[in-house]
Amino acid sequence: MAKAASKNSKVKDLKASAEAKNWTKVIKAIRSPKTGAYTFKETIVHKDKVTEFLAAK
Repeated sequence: MAKAASKNSKVKDLKASAEAKNWTKVIKAIRSPKTGAYTFKETIVHKDKVTEFLAAK
């Protein structure tokens, strides 16, 4: 018989999912000065820092 999940583990999962909603995957296209081709930089950033990440060169 399977082990039932405890109430404490459910509370931890809810807290973790609530915290995870504050993070965003940001993809930025960067043009190479030599070839002119685009490369993409992917990072996971806190939702408050997205505009700072996109503004940075």
